[in-house]
Amino acid sequence: MIHMQNPKQLYIFDPWDSISPKRRQMLDAGWPGLFREHILPSIPADKFAKFFDEFMGRSTKELYSMLGALILQQTCNLTDEETVQQYCFNMQWHYALNITEESDNAKYVSTKTLWNNRNIIVQNGLEDIIFNSGTAKLAEAFNVNTDKQRLDSVHIKSNMRRLGRIGIFSETIHKFLANLKRQYPAFFDKVDKHIIEKYFTKNAMNCFSMVKPSESHKTLSEVSKDLFNLFVQFQHTDEVSSLYSFKLLERVLNEQCNLTDDTDNPVLIKKPKEIASDSLQNPSDPDASYSGHKGQGYQVQIMETYSPCDDPEDKQLRLITHVKVEKAYQSDANALLPAIESAEANGFAPKEVLADSLYGSDNNLQKAETQGVELVAPVMGAPKEDKLGLCNFKISDDGCILACPQGHPPVTVKKKKRNSVGFDMEVCSNCPKQSQCPVKKGRKFFYLRFTEKDKRVAMRRLYERTDGFKDRYRWRSGVEATMSEYDRRTGVKRLRVRGLKAVSYCAVLKALGVNIFRAAAFRMAQMMPKQGLCAV
Repeated sequence: MIHMQNPKQLYIFDPWDSISPKRRQMLDAGWPGLFREHILPSIPADKFAKFFDEFMGRSTKELYSMLGALILQQTCNLTDEETVQQYCFNMQWHYALNITEESDNAKYVSTKTLWNNRNIIVQNGLEDIIFNSGTAKLAEAFNVNTDKQRLDSVHIKSNMRRLGRIGIFSETIHKFLANLKRQYPAFFDKVDKHIIEKYFTKNAMNCFSMVKPSESHKTLSEVSKDLFNLFVQFQHTDEVSSLYSFKLLERVLNEQCNLTDDTDNPVLIKKPKEIASDSLQNPSDPDASYSGHKGQGYQVQIMETYSPCDDPEDKQLRLITHVKVEKAYQSDANALLPAIESAEANGFAPKEVLADSLYGSDNNLQKAETQGVELVAPVMGAPKEDKLGLCNFKISDDGCILACPQGHPPVTVKKKKRNSVGFDMEVCSNCPKQSQCPVKKGRKFFYLRFTEKDKRVAMRRLYERTDGFKDRYRWRSGVEATMSEYDRRTGVKRLRVRGLKAVSYCAVLKALGVNIFRAAAFRMAQMMPKQGLCAV
């Protein structure tokens, strides 16, 4: 049965009247009051309620307070046991979640109930709806201007151990043997006893953590052959080959090895450079991947609002408007347009986005313009110091070449599929920088040829040198403080869960937690001069 109580319901008598005035004032001014006033009513409990029967079964916990508790759990980075303690005894939580009764039915929750309700959200991807609803409510309440936003990514890790190649093979074999014994004991008895002793006895796996570097190649060859033998033994057994652990076995074989026709050496280990970034990093978390820059795990794309103002009195509330968890190997270059589209769909459409050079490709710039968004980002890479480029020529505001780096104007200008600008043959032949210049000798002139993309990139490089660009782009660095706050407040860089769905759930609700803390601090700053409040 569904139990829901409308958070906006009024009371004849104030249930919190027993709290002393000063403590009540602290609750109202702090995050509990903000959560109760804005976040709790915005929770989409109706979308969550459809997973329960309206009339049959045991009554659910009050759904608004239950979902609110799950938000606070991620916001405060608590374990299930710590969450139960807070839910049962913390007055701030009771006030925030509007729990007014003293019964166990109202103020007690078991870890099993927490897990069940969290699992519904994770499996059905409801965390995005919760985040968007809460953020939209805060944006409306504090009149947040979303025209200017900035985008960046942060690397995070799930609750998995970092494994080398030997560890990936041995752990995958161990996982398969454990699953096989549990599901099909008869087939387990057919496995070579040597493999069972090597990978499945009590202390079997310890030996793989003590392999000497000089013996690593030999050990890697041995474990790859053992994995191959298991794959060959059961690949045509329908019951076994349908097991998820067997598919991991097959995945490791395909990603890490090359198969040969040699019966003595049927498996050859791939070189490290041949291993794809999306290969299996740990069988306990098959969704995790590898970034050559930051290592194993996931990455989160974060976009937030900002106000370009140095005066503290004129600053606005900064809110995270977009959160997206991706595989670690995915490039930031592909994240800009989905972020803009997501923000626009949820009512947070930007007009200007600051980002670093990885997001600032010419293709992204053009596509962002079609959506009415100006992308402010440096051009990727830097021109060679010993070479002159198109950006060293004098270019007008409309993109016409006015003069070469030495100040000589062009003689002829043609524009077809490519732009062609001709310079005087005699002048260029005697130029001291001819070896550095991109012009090429032709029949009549020295020609500078370039595409429209080359021209756009050159004009962007010229704009980057101006004070106007530097003054606009300096606000991008503020997103680094957001990433630090995101981790420091919520512990997002070290999660207690595994798998893309569970990691997404945690990362998204933790981002909502950052918005809640920011809104509470912003409101407190507004109220302090008026009411003489002390920060709490």
